[in-house]
Parts: sequence; C-alpha cells; structure tokens
Amino acid sequence: MTQPLKSPEISNPVTARTRAPLAGIACMVAGSALLTLNDGTVKWLSAEYPIGEIMALRGLFVFLPIALIARRRGGLRALEIRNLGAQGARAALTMLSTVFYLTALAVMPIADTIALTFAGPLFLTMLVSPLLGERVGWRRWTAVVVGFMGVVVMVRPGSDSLQAMALLPICAALMGAIRDIITRRITSDIATAESSVAILCFTTLVVILAGLLTLPFGWRMPTIGDVGLLACSGFLIGGAHYLLIEAFRLAEAGLIAPFKYTSIVWAVIFGFVVWGDIPDRWMVSGAILVIGSGLYIFHREVVSHTRAP
Repeated sequence: MTQPLKSPEISNPVTARTRAPLAGIACMVAGSALLTLNDGTVKWLSAEYPIGEIMALRGLFVFLPIALIARRRGGLRALEIRNLGAQGARAALTMLSTVFYLTALAVMPIADTIALTFAGPLFLTMLVSPLLGERVGWRRWTAVVVGFMGVVVMVRPGSDSLQAMALLPICAALMGAIRDIITRRITSDIATAESSVAILCFTTLVVILAGLLTLPFGWRMPTIGDVGLLACSGFLIGGAHYLLIEAFRLAEAGLIAPFKYTSIVWAVIFGFVVWGDIPDRWMVSGAILVIGSGLYIFHREVVSHTRAP
C-alpha cells in the first residue's frame, strides 16, 4: 500500500485546506441564530432563577437532541470518548465560559453582551497560528487590530459606563476561543476524531454537574411554564452547539469564526422587542468595527478559497 506523503501541509489535517468551507459557514450561521434565541430565553429565566440552576436544568433537556442525534449516528458507539484529556479541557472551558456569559446576560442588555463576546473570533484568529498551525496573513492581523479597536470603543476604558460586568463576556469570549481551538484539533483527524455528538454529550454532562454544585446555595422550584422555557433552552443550546462543533469539523477555525457576528442582528431585535433595549452610539460604532473586521476576513479568505484552482 502506498504511504501518504510526509509534507506538513498534507500529513497535518489541521493545516490542510478544508474541503467544505461553505458547509462549515452554514453550520456557524445556523448555530449562532439558535444561540441567540437561547440567550433571550436564558435572560428571561435569569430574572427568577440562579445561574447554576439554569445550567443544570436546561442541560437535562439537552440530552434529548443528543439521544436523537446519537441514534442516527450509530447508537452508543457514537458517544465513545477517545481523548478524555482534551474532552475534559474543552468541557471545563465551556463550563467557565457559560458561567461568565450567563452572569453577564443576567445583568446586561442582550445586544451589549453579545457584542462584547464578538472579541471571541478575534482571539481565535490570534491563537490559530501558534496553536493549530493555520496560516494567518497580514490582512487577518490587520482585521484583528481593527476589531479590537471596536471592542475598546464598546467598553470605553476610563468612562463612567465601564463596569466590571463588561469584562465577563470578554472573558467568556477568550475561553470560548480556546475551546473552539480544542474542538478543531480533536475533530480534524479522521482516524482518531471525536464525534460531534460525543463532544456535546461529555460537555453537557460536565456543565450539568457544575450547575448541581450550586444546589445548596438556594434553588427555586420552577413553574410549569418555566420548565417549558428550560426545555426550550435545552433544545436550542443542544442543537446550536452540535452545529457549531460541525462547523469546526468542516472548515478552518479562522475562516468560520467571523460568522458568529450574524447573531447581533437577532440580539438587537430580540432585546428591543422584549426589553426595550436600544444600543447606544458607542456600542453600535464598536460593533460596526468588529463586524467589519470579520467581514473583511470573510471576503479575503472565502474569495481566495473559491478562486483557488
């Protein structure tokens, strides 16, 4: 049998050109839309219930879509864990990111919270080169600088509007970026890759256990209607994270990350309709810079992939 070539570009699946960039982009856009709907649901629930309780109870409902997906993918074999260390690291990062993000959602307007988490793709673009070996050219670096300028505009250091809570979604974004890099690494090698449903199942279990640890600190008995909202949140978060994991399986991390920005449109609409939130000019201006940097990355990378022979 002919042995594969040993060149770095070919033997390393992480650096090889992605075969399905458009499918990865579609998964990212769809997953981001579901996440925004979930954010609105969680923000509503957080007015009445502790964050840990929401994490644990909604996580239970995530297992229904997990079971449906696993059944279609081969049953229990689809839930096999091949790399416990990497799975554990990813789950821990997801848990911490969730705590920071849900806390921010409870105290900040939904559009502001999501806009600040847009630092995530910028962190991701910075980290994919040293951690994944993906090439990041000067155009991407320029976009990163512009994007971080947008984050600074939104946060406004030194102004009266800057509060410690504004740092929570940024910390969530950083941890989420590292989590996404781990996701890309453990799903890229066809021979040893973890399945998307196995990753989702393991991470969900860790998040539930973390939420259960808060039980002694004062949970509330949910009403029937709120149980329905928790179930809805669980289904949304389960479907969203499955799509996001698939996105990183199908396309390079630095390429698909900017498409998380599509969630801001839904966040502004949802925040205005339900809570009457209107982003101020600083938040809008900063978000434009951040989104613009992501769209520039998209234009350069997708166009170059499409035109490449």
